[in-house]
Amino acid sequence: MSFLKFSHRLIITLACTLPLTSYAELDENEKQIVKQVEINVPQAIQQIEQAVNINSGSLNIEGVKKVGKLASEQLAAIGFKVEWLDGSAFKRAGHVLATHESRNPSAIKILMIGHLDTVFAKHDDFTTYKQLGANQASGPGVADMKGGNTIIITALKSLQALNLLENVSIKVLLTGDEESSGRPLNLSKKAIVDAAEWADVALGYENGDNNIKTAMAARRGYVGWRLNISAAAAHSSQIFSENVGYGAIYEASRILNSFREQLATQPNLTFNPGLIVGGTNADYDSVNSSATAFGKSNVIAQTVHVAGDLRALSPEQVEKTKKVMQQIVDKNLNGSKAELVFEDGYPPMALTEGNKKLLALYSEASQNLGYNKVVAANPRNAGAADISFAANHVDMALDGLGLMGSGAHTKNEKADLTSLDKNIKKTALLIYRLANLKR
Repeated sequence: MSFLKFSHRLIITLACTLPLTSYAELDENEKQIVKQVEINVPQAIQQIEQAVNINSGSLNIEGVKKVGKLASEQLAAIGFKVEWLDGSAFKRAGHVLATHESRNPSAIKILMIGHLDTVFAKHDDFTTYKQLGANQASGPGVADMKGGNTIIITALKSLQALNLLENVSIKVLLTGDEESSGRPLNLSKKAIVDAAEWADVALGYENGDNNIKTAMAARRGYVGWRLNISAAAAHSSQIFSENVGYGAIYEASRILNSFREQLATQPNLTFNPGLIVGGTNADYDSVNSSATAFGKSNVIAQTVHVAGDLRALSPEQVEKTKKVMQQIVDKNLNGSKAELVFEDGYPPMALTEGNKKLLALYSEASQNLGYNKVVAANPRNAGAADISFAANHVDMALDGLGLMGSGAHTKNEKADLTSLDKNIKKTALLIYRLANLKR
């Protein structure tokens, strides 16, 4: 069966799953938006397939650039000015920045955020798009987040076709390092911060918690941490003695268990030791996230390294947690010494009144289209995302508006294609209404 015939059959199938509605609460322009989106959906599916079939793991520089070129061509075709922001300074491919400037000086400014990269390595065997019946597709990054990028582009394409972008200025930023951020962060995330300082509203097209009934009005921040412990090496028969002490592994155990005892019940807070290595000799390679060690059962461990992350919902919670962790680390067992090092990470995206307002507008658009009410997702149900670098610089921010699915970051990643048409329409309607919002 040809792709066009399959796409036509797919759209008919998807349309049959939608509620019958007269769109009574939509104005005439909004009804035209709905029709225009429906015209554009078959090509949107084709564009998702094209993007998925380009391997673009974060460290596959050429692959990320190819996906960026594809998106750039699609954005340029609808009249956006497109730039490629080179990422060599932070050891990544770079970002796509596309801009549409309204001639109306009071026009609302919207930043739309996606990303070009995936978690899959260059030589992974999971490399192609596959249609799984009418309602699902699989492939690397199909939901996270090449489908989300397509929602952005198709919504804008639909509005542009109807000349409905006249009262809104838009920047689309598709980053090339969301899954593995380039360092230093002040360089790799500079484009997001700069665009956010320009914008009034930020919209993120990650798939959030993969629930079409929710959106991310808040996201937890991410901070990396390292725990380095040293102790006196000696024969195991001398452990616990006054002269030798407890060794590095017992000290690591004390510290990690105290973290759990004192902090595990805090709301929206998690801290995970993801790697631990210890022995007479122990080395941790942070670049490759790997470790080696040598030790014997009759020798007291001299060295331990632990690498972990910390996720919290506010800067205040992050700082309070860091203080408690440091106090625990400082109470060393006899014969040991511990060092706690925090690394740069993602800032939290707080649940602000502006974010709640934007969520309400998005939910209203969904309901006016005959779909479900959209509520705030539990921040613990999704990881960090690029929008966190924008949220503190805009009046309103909302994420999780992309293509729904399951199995992200695994070879079982699937997209729920029934959410494609819906979320394009909801985005297009939201942008149209923000453009005409009295401020």
